[in-house]
Amino acid sequence: MARVRYGARTEAEIAAARTAGARLPDIWSTGVVAVWETDPDVVAAVLPPPLKPTARPLARVNISKVDLPGYPLGAGSFAVAAAHDGVDGWYPLVMPMTHERALIGGREVFGEPKKLGEVVVEREGRDVRARLARHGIAFVEVRGTVAGELPPPEPAQKTDFYFKFLPAVDGSGLDGDPVLVHCLRNEKVRRLERITGEVVLRESRYDPVADLPVRRLVEITLGEKTSDQRGKVVERVDARALLPYVHQRYDDPAQVLDGPPEGSA
Repeated sequence: MARVRYGARTEAEIAAARTAGARLPDIWSTGVVAVWETDPDVVAAVLPPPLKPTARPLARVNISKVDLPGYPLGAGSFAVAAAHDGVDGWYPLVMPMTHERALIGGREVFGEPKKLGEVVVEREGRDVRARLARHGIAFVEVRGTVAGELPPPEPAQKTDFYFKFLPAVDGSGLDGDPVLVHCLRNEKVRRLERITGEVVLRESRYDPVADLPVRRLVEITLGEKTSDQRGKVVERVDARALLPYVHQRYDDPAQVLDGPPEGSA
C-alpha cells in the first residue's frame, strides 16, 4: 500500500524531525526597534496577573524581516515592559507574522499572541520605513532617517512573558488552568544604526495599540541580529484571573467564549 501521509509517523521519523529542528544555523534578521515611554496606568491595565509593571512604563515595537532558508519571513511584536518574580522582560500584546508556520509554532508551543499580518521593512538610502498592518490598517508605522552607526551591544539574554491556554470546548472559559511561560532568547547583534524619526500609532479595533501613546520617545534603531529561543513553564495561573484578558489574543472578543449552540447534542 502506498504511504498514507496522514498516518502515524515512526519513532525514527519523529526523532529525525526533532534533530533537524535543533540543527538550525544562526538565522539573521534586519529590523527596526522603537522604544518609548507611555502611560503607566495603561501598561498596568493590560498586564494579566501575576505580571506587574516595571519602574518605567515602556512600550516597544519590533518590525523585522527574517532570512529564513527557502522563504523570507516578516515578523513583528508590540510589547510592554513587565516583571515577574524578580525578572524584568516584555509582555507582547500582538505579534504579526507573514507565514503560517511561524504563527502556529509560536502559538501552540509557547503561547505567543501571534496573528497573520503584513510586516514590512524598507530602506532607501538613509530613509527607513517599517510597519505592521492587519485588516488593511497599518496600526504601527515607524519612519525616519539613519543618523549614524552604533556599537553593537554584547550578547545578552532577554525574556518575554506568554500565557499558554486553550478555550474550553463548551464555551465556559478555559480548559484547565493556563501556564505562564518565560521565553528566553540569547541575542547577538552584528550591526546597529541609530534612527532619527517617529512612531505613528493608528486606530484599529482589531489591534488597539493606539491606547499606548508615545509620551517620550526613547530610541529607534535599525539592526541585524540573531537569537535562539527556549521556553520554560514557571507556574500555573488561575483561569478565572486570566479570562478577562484572553480577548487580547483574538480579533473577535467573543471568540474565546464560542461553544456549541444551545440545544445541540
